[in-house]
Amino acid sequence: MDTIVYIDGYNLYYGLLKHTSYKWIDPFILFQSILRIQDPSSKITKIKYFTAPVKANFSSHEQESVKAQNSYHKALKQLYSDKIDIILGYHTVEKGTPPLYLKPIDKDKRVEIWKFEEKQTDVNNIALHIYRDALLENCEQQILVSNDSDLKLALELIKNDKPKMVLGLIIPRPKPTTTQNSRPPNKSLSKYACWTRNYILDQECMYSQLPDIISTNKKPILKPNYW
Repeated sequence: MDTIVYIDGYNLYYGLLKHTSYKWIDPFILFQSILRIQDPSSKITKIKYFTAPVKANFSSHEQESVKAQNSYHKALKQLYSDKIDIILGYHTVEKGTPPLYLKPIDKDKRVEIWKFEEKQTDVNNIALHIYRDALLENCEQQILVSNDSDLKLALELIKNDKPKMVLGLIIPRPKPTTTQNSRPPNKSLSKYACWTRNYILDQECMYSQLPDIISTNKKPILKPNYW
């Protein structure tokens, strides 16, 4: 069953990878292995990876974070030039003045903050891609990797307009434990999915890593030291 996977890069990073040693993840191997468990006939024909370049001034490792992300994107393009599309947006940074946290709220008491937003990689962009591919029947199965409720409408429309399309949902978060608090899976998304995987195992991430050194025609691509 030909399958397209749509990865919400922001959700994947902050929901699963940020505080782990698995950032050098191979999404093709990871999601193909998960899909084979769900349905052995599933075959990924394309991955659409939605993300935005990091800003050094707002990253814990500053310029090294930019280099690390660039190396990761180059690695994916080198190994999967015809399988993975990296769809880049951008970040905007501007001053914001939200109300100070008070109960009851006092709208006249405000605090200045940096307002940091992603542009052109948000749910609207993901929704347009997933809906267009469904209309064009570019695949038999669509897998959304996200936990963002704003994508609910896209899944609902596909379910109504293309009822034969198989919709899968993978929530990018660790498997919950009794001692670990994690964001619950989004029931509004699962409502329209044919099946839902509520977690990704550490073991699955461990066995789905890119090679530490990737050969190219020029300089090899190296896994970032702090990853």
